[in-house]
Amino acid sequence: MFILDWLRIAVSWVLVQFHAALAPIFGTDSGITWALSIVGLVLVIRIALIPLFVKQIRAQRNLQIIQPRMKEIQEKYAGDRERQSQEMMKIYRETGTNPLASCLPILLQSPIFFALFSVLQGLSNGQPQGIFQWSKYADLLHSAGTASLFGVPLHSTFKDAGQTPSPASTQVVAALLVVLMTLTTFLTQRQLMVKNVAADNPMVQQQKMMMYIFPFMFAIGGFGFPIGVLIYWLVSNIWTMGQQFWVIRNSPAPGTPAYDAWEARQRAKGKLETPQTPPPSEAAPRVQPKRTPRNKRKGDTNKK
Repeated sequence: MFILDWLRIAVSWVLVQFHAALAPIFGTDSGITWALSIVGLVLVIRIALIPLFVKQIRAQRNLQIIQPRMKEIQEKYAGDRERQSQEMMKIYRETGTNPLASCLPILLQSPIFFALFSVLQGLSNGQPQGIFQWSKYADLLHSAGTASLFGVPLHSTFKDAGQTPSPASTQVVAALLVVLMTLTTFLTQRQLMVKNVAADNPMVQQQKMMMYIFPFMFAIGGFGFPIGVLIYWLVSNIWTMGQQFWVIRNSPAPGTPAYDAWEARQRAKGKLETPQTPPPSEAAPRVQPKRTPRNKRKGDTNKK
């Protein structure tokens, strides 16, 4: 695939540039050098995706704001799916909301993920990808192919641990990274669910399902990922958690627990007025019953 070929070249080129900067410190053939080069690749990609992440946050906020209107449409046209879709699309156009914008960072990062996967996989099976195919990088091809971390080759996987010099170490390191990758994937999803999603959002149940489905899928597939790819995805998840924490704290979606906490902090700083309790309505003064003199009470009794 043409686009994926270019991505392999871009990914391998970034790795080589970071390797050139780190090699004088940690050594040319050091696994630490190549592992940190993968971390550098994550930083480059995630910084490049910041504009898309901003669009994602805005899309999520807009979706949160229009949820009451969407719910009204679903109730009003409960038996007419076509009319529901028409009215919802009308709201999307009016508010400039794209429901798919929240998925863009993940969708755009996926080809890069597969490009890195194929580059590392090519190092293990002797089929170099990207710029490692060029003769001028023959030495780096050998260096990347033999680089190891804790005695575990960066291109090795849990499934292929038997083909490495130390199968037990490979399985331990790979399993640990799979667990950490799965855990951080779950925590990034939960972070949004707990803090930045309103309880009355009709999409809550679907999002809860995805919160468990995505980590499960990564846990199953992770045992076939090279160590270098697991490092990439783990660092990317950690970046996402930090980025989401900052956004949720400083720009939460209205009607969410994070928004209530943000308002409380703003009031504490004097940037928002504390809502005043409306004064009670003035009621008519209570009239105390007059006490009847005892002699009159007795007179009334005698008359009866």
